[in-house]
Amino acid sequence: MPEVTIHIGGRGFDVSCQEGEETFLMAAAKMLDDEAQVLSDQIGRMPESRMLLMAGLMLADKTAATDDKVKSLEAKLAQTEAELQTLRNAPRPEPERIEVAVVPPSVTDTLAEMAARAEALAAVVEEKAGE
Repeated sequence: MPEVTIHIGGRGFDVSCQEGEETFLMAAAKMLDDEAQVLSDQIGRMPESRMLLMAGLMLADKTAATDDKVKSLEAKLAQTEAELQTLRNAPRPEPERIEVAVVPPSVTDTLAEMAARAEALAAVVEEKAGE
């Protein structure tokens, strides 16, 4: 079982851990040391046991707040998943019927006649322009 020296609040502690857990232990010690540093900056020097207790309580408070947030987000996620499932299980809406107006043949014939007249006028204008 490896033994690691961690530093918290400017003090060294020899701690044993499982093989391969050294990195996690050092990360946890860093979190505790950060909290101890805040205490040390605010209050100054204090007994080791009090410093560790206060730093541990500060971390526990942060953990409790994080747990509350996680529970809230899990509840919101469950609600969103339920809504999504409801939408997936809902029957598909009926297709909308869209009616397209039919152009009467008389309008089509009139437009064709007007186009022919316009082409004839354009031909006359071109002839006169060419003279």
